[in-house]
Amino acid sequence: MSVVVRFAPSPTGYLHIGGARTALFNYLFAKHNGGKFLLRIEDTDKERSTAAAIDAILQGLDWLGLSYDDNYVLQSKNIQRHTEVAQKLLENGQAYLCYTSAEELEEMRAQAEAKKEVFRFKSPWRDKSQSQASSVKPVVRIKAPLEGEMVINDLVQGEIRVKNSELDDLVMLRSDGTPTYMMAVVVDDHDMGITHIIRGDDHLTNAFRQKVIYQAMNWNVPEFAHIPLIHGADGAKLSKRHGATSVIDYKDMGYLPEAMRNYLLRLGWSHGDAEIISDAQAIEWFNLEKIGKSPSRFDFAKLKSVNKHYIKEKSEEELLALTNNNDLNAAEKSRFLRVVKFAKERAELLGDLHKSLEVYRDNFVAQFEAVDAQLIAEKKSLLSDLYKVFVELNDWSHDGVKNSLNDFATQKGLKIKDFGPVLRVVLTFSSASAGGIFDVVEILGKVEVTSRINNAIK
Repeated sequence: MSVVVRFAPSPTGYLHIGGARTALFNYLFAKHNGGKFLLRIEDTDKERSTAAAIDAILQGLDWLGLSYDDNYVLQSKNIQRHTEVAQKLLENGQAYLCYTSAEELEEMRAQAEAKKEVFRFKSPWRDKSQSQASSVKPVVRIKAPLEGEMVINDLVQGEIRVKNSELDDLVMLRSDGTPTYMMAVVVDDHDMGITHIIRGDDHLTNAFRQKVIYQAMNWNVPEFAHIPLIHGADGAKLSKRHGATSVIDYKDMGYLPEAMRNYLLRLGWSHGDAEIISDAQAIEWFNLEKIGKSPSRFDFAKLKSVNKHYIKEKSEEELLALTNNNDLNAAEKSRFLRVVKFAKERAELLGDLHKSLEVYRDNFVAQFEAVDAQLIAEKKSLLSDLYKVFVELNDWSHDGVKNSLNDFATQKGLKIKDFGPVLRVVLTFSSASAGGIFDVVEILGKVEVTSRINNAIK
């Protein structure tokens, strides 16, 4: 059997982290098995679905590098087909018209609550003929089996059984004739040839109700795999209060897509002790058996650590392109590439690189922190002497700068640590900038070094 899976988000908001991981697992399962990864946008909720949300989902998948096969499917385009299947079940006696009003439903629910019972609706219209109908516009309900039990052999959760007496006669068509989510999903999955449904375990109870429709239509039931949800560090379900949850937010925060793929893969799935997993390894190793049954916890510190690894793995040219410094002159570009080489060793986010690079622009000026300004005031005389050294210096290679500053230290009876910190502050406007002081001086060059020292003294 050729594997066909789908990712089926609702376009009512951004692509969140949980959805991104679900998409990733589907993508890897398809690639591992040489199958297809399809995308379906479940936009039948017209009030909440937006074109902007569809764009956000597509942008998120594109940034993550999860390319889907074929054109994506809009569920709203299949409404006629959904209706046809419901009508066929109605004609075959496997569904019925239910004329119970919303007010009657609410009254039944209230009575169950008063008795402290779980409300399970049993329609009085299940076995009535249409000639007994009332003036209420009916819904179409499927006839769920009344006896026995429903069994799902979930590929993650294991075998799960539910008594059929606990299943309700779900609504397939609303009173206005529009199909419900439950109906649309089953019909679309069947028509798209979906073999495996991999989704969050908040859909687990839906699987039993959806299986009723599959069986009523004599359709093959796909394999189910329900993944535990992602929680925050506090153990609660991941939400906005835990930090950014939109995939694009993470892009804007400076994370790399390959780092996000690696990290999301390890949220609930493992391959031995492997932490850094390449795309090729992920496709080769991925299977559903290694997905854990417990919720995983999102850890920003761990994500940053993975991101740091992937930043270090990239070339200077690649990283410079990712920092969006597109307006550099030739001298600045050469300078920036040299800075990236040492700055990437400690950068956790692309923003860290951007900050490191900005100070190497021609004529860069920034405000000194109060403590740094005080340090400059205390070392003004020493800075004046250093200014003279750099004005006279001709060899601006790394070794030339190093030898010159070592000679200066010897003449003054000092050590590099006695003036290195203040020189760093004057040249980079920070006491914590990346790179050794010799590198900083060499890369900035004579014009910028002498100009910045002079400005600081003034």
